[in-house]
Amino acid sequence: MNFSEISPQAKIGKNVTIGNFSLIKDDVVIGNNVVIGSNVLIDNGARIGNNVYIHHGAVISSIPQDLKYKGEETTLEIGDGTVVREYATLNKGTAYSRKTIIGTNCLIMAYAHVAHDCIIGNNVILANGVNLAGHVFIDDHAVVGGLSGVHQFCRIGKHSIIAFHSRVVKDVPPYITAGSYPLKYEGLNLVGLKRRNFSSETINTIKEIYDIIYKSKYNIGDALEYIKKNYQLENEIKEIVEFIETSNRGIILDR
Repeated sequence: MNFSEISPQAKIGKNVTIGNFSLIKDDVVIGNNVVIGSNVLIDNGARIGNNVYIHHGAVISSIPQDLKYKGEETTLEIGDGTVVREYATLNKGTAYSRKTIIGTNCLIMAYAHVAHDCIIGNNVILANGVNLAGHVFIDDHAVVGGLSGVHQFCRIGKHSIIAFHSRVVKDVPPYITAGSYPLKYEGLNLVGLKRRNFSSETINTIKEIYDIIYKSKYNIGDALEYIKKNYQLENEIKEIVEFIETSNRGIILDR
């Protein structure tokens, strides 16, 4: 016997397992081969892909913790293959963008919080107790260490890794390791890049670019101008330059 409360209006795919005492509201779409643990809330606006595993006590698509939210219809999207661990809380969007997005094959660990209008890419890991404020953007393959807090509107670049218990108040560029307090550049995410089959040549090029940005005589603006004049702006170099040039909050420094 299952003691869950499941709205007959919810659209639920094939081979979905739902644990006891879970609550699934009306405006919910769940894909195929999904596992939902016990005591889970799937609130209105949830859009859950295939092969997702949501563990005990998680809260999915709850209303934003934003005083500007006035009950507008918005969504929380979870991509295929993502795992949401125990007691994580994932809020749906506000009128600002009308959606919160979590990509495919992500791991959202226990007690993590994803606030309204966040966009999380694919293969992202949020470790235990990570707290994202609203409008945070995290690109593919990034890792945020446990108990870290990320300020609203901050961006975290792809393939970056942020140390345990960090306070993120500025943007973290792609491919790097960020740690210490205040948060600063500590080198490349070498382990992550090698695991994802970046060539030695590419890794060396990325290091060379960041040496110009962080270790040379130039300030950030002049370093970018030097790079644009002396390097072909393609692939990883282009991504680094564009990330920094479009940063509204400014990037973390190396000291």
